Amino acid sequence: MKVMLIAHTPQPERVVAAAAKLCYSNAHIDNLLEDLTPEKSREFLEKLAALGHESPTEHASFTFAIEGVSRSLLAQITRHRIASYSVQSQRYVRLDSFEYITPPEVAADDAAREAFDVQMEQQAKQYREIAALLKDGHIRRLMQQGMDEKQAARKAEKLAIEDARFILPNACSTKMIVTMNARSLNNFFRHRCCERAQWEIRALADEMLRLVLAVAPALFAHSGPPCVSGTCPEGAMSCGHAAEMRRKYSALRKEEGAPCRED
Repeated sequence: MKVMLIAHTPQPERVVAAAAKLCYSNAHIDNLLEDLTPEKSREFLEKLAALGHESPTEHASFTFAIEGVSRSLLAQITRHRIASYSVQSQRYVRLDSFEYITPPEVAADDAAREAFDVQMEQQAKQYREIAALLKDGHIRRLMQQGMDEKQAARKAEKLAIEDARFILPNACSTKMIVTMNARSLNNFFRHRCCERAQWEIRALADEMLRLVLAVAPALFAHSGPPCVSGTCPEGAMSCGHAAEMRRKYSALRKEEGAPCRED
């Protein structure tokens, strides 16, 4: 897995603080940014967090480039609907020898890992075979319709791989660009940093949190699973490791120089 923060709102904490200032004072837009030092901006952000007023944080957005994750993860992250996604297309990109993600539990078991690798190789082979068969059929049909061979081959390639992709597994590696505002990101962190989230998307969420803490530490000072700043909402399904999770995310904030919440 590789994750990069490739863009974000300039001075995100100041922008959010300006929105908060407008909500709670008679400031005018021509002097809205006056006196909004980093320290004053953090004060506004702490006030927002204490009030539970999240809407001003929607004015700061963050864009991530992500690769080396599975299509299974893609199905999970796109459930977070207040976000923008651009994903490598399996309709336009041929994946004859696709890379794939191996779950840690599979990798740790020699027999399971061997069987897993065999299945991935088999599915890659079947993908190539089905794509070749479909492409040949499309070329013949298109040429019968009057298309020249070169043009027919180019169109047949796309038609073939967009159907052959149905054989590809959830383990197939993909890459994407994801943009979320800070409010959506905090919601994402609450759900996906949780110990009960699947291992892959939990690892992604932790890395995304590490990256945004480096550029907007006060904006994400309370980010992480719910148990970091309160009680676990999972009830009987709780992982039971709240204290350990608090230590983990406190250490992450310290590592990135962010303010820490001590519970």
